[in-house]
Amino acid sequence: MQYQGVLTKMKTEFQNPIQYYLLFESDFIHINQLLDKHVYIDFLRYQCLACGKNKKIYRQGYCYDDFYKLPQTADWIMRPELSTAHLDQEHRDLVYEKQVQLKPHIVYLANSSNIKVGVTRKTQVPTRWIDQGAHEAIEIVETPNRYLAGITEVALKSHVADKTNWRKMLRNEIEDENLFEFRDQLKQFIPEEAQDYFISSTQETHIEFPVLRYPKKLKSLNLQKTPSYDGVLKGIKGQYLIFEDDTVFNIRNAEGYVVSIKVSA
Repeated sequence: MQYQGVLTKMKTEFQNPIQYYLLFESDFIHINQLLDKHVYIDFLRYQCLACGKNKKIYRQGYCYDDFYKLPQTADWIMRPELSTAHLDQEHRDLVYEKQVQLKPHIVYLANSSNIKVGVTRKTQVPTRWIDQGAHEAIEIVETPNRYLAGITEVALKSHVADKTNWRKMLRNEIEDENLFEFRDQLKQFIPEEAQDYFISSTQETHIEFPVLRYPKKLKSLNLQKTPSYDGVLKGIKGQYLIFEDDTVFNIRNAEGYVVSIKVSA
């Protein structure tokens, strides 16, 4: 079997375990079906996800020029507290910003390598947790816009991490934590403007990933430095492919790369 297309974030289905798909323009790959098979990856060229040109990818699948003009790559994406659509103030495209920022957002606790606080649109639950490789997560605050979620995250990350240790996550060095206790301890630090949005009755989400063997010593695959790679796929976690030789490939980091993928038994 051989496939070709531009890499984008793997799509997921919340099942037990999580089901992963790579979508190409005229085809798709159900990645779970590749477990224990030999996968050959060849990097062919770049294709910016915005302009479609063969220009070197700068960040998030976009060339340099598009990254600095598109509304979906503005600073408020990574820093929700900078959102201003609720004030009718534009960053790059007020119509787009209102569509995204003025929707319900969730502040959550997720445990992937450690407990971390994060923000996502309500429609992205539990996709966001899956993409981070979290094995358990709970919602703690639901706000009507991105700004309120952002200032809540800023207040809480003084007391809990806001980053995932991706190496520990991929080695599956995890501990089950009592997320409800953490939530209750953090409640006092939620900003006054967001206190009314605290979620007292919520369920914990548990996530199982399709991994046959976790790596011990991690080697990251960089297609710019290693344009051709082959290995036996042993797992998928977060947005990473895990191979038998302990190589891990972060699909998110390779968005906008056109690749050829060949699969054999």
